[in-house]
Amino acid sequence: MIQPLDSPASGDLDFETLARQYYQPLFRFGLSLSRNENDAADLVQQTFLIWAKKGDSLRDPTRVKSWLFTTLYREYLRVRRRIAPFVSQEPEVLETELPSVPPEVLTSFDASQAVDSLQSVDEIYRAPLTLYYLEHLSYKEIADSLSIPIGTVMSRLSRGKSQLKHSLLKKMKK
Repeated sequence: MIQPLDSPASGDLDFETLARQYYQPLFRFGLSLSRNENDAADLVQQTFLIWAKKGDSLRDPTRVKSWLFTTLYREYLRVRRRIAPFVSQEPEVLETELPSVPPEVLTSFDASQAVDSLQSVDEIYRAPLTLYYLEHLSYKEIADSLSIPIGTVMSRLSRGKSQLKHSLLKKMKK
């Protein structure tokens, strides 16, 4: 029986299988965080190195996806703290009413513009947005991956969507 990506059987936790299944999603997540392909590749490589050393301690094989994303995110934070001070202040509450986007404008928008706009979103909101929209993680999986409460995930997604919408509108006006 073929297991879905989100719930590998305990026998499917070998390194090669995990690398094949999760390299691309982890790379995309790393790229959304670091904004640099080389740094994203380094983050993924470090994540798999940590898996090779500690992965056998994972008790529930269905949580391997969350474990990998959490490990990558923590590694990103560790590297970032070493390079520059990490500021974790919540910005002011953003406007709740934003102008609507006409449907014809959205159809002319391509994926690269959307990814570019995602890069302009504050980092604190970019991680949950990426995990939710690009990696299709649930609120609970995002909360586990980022080690934050579900309410904070919902708040950051809402604020991130607002910033993303502002960024998209600016790009469309150009």
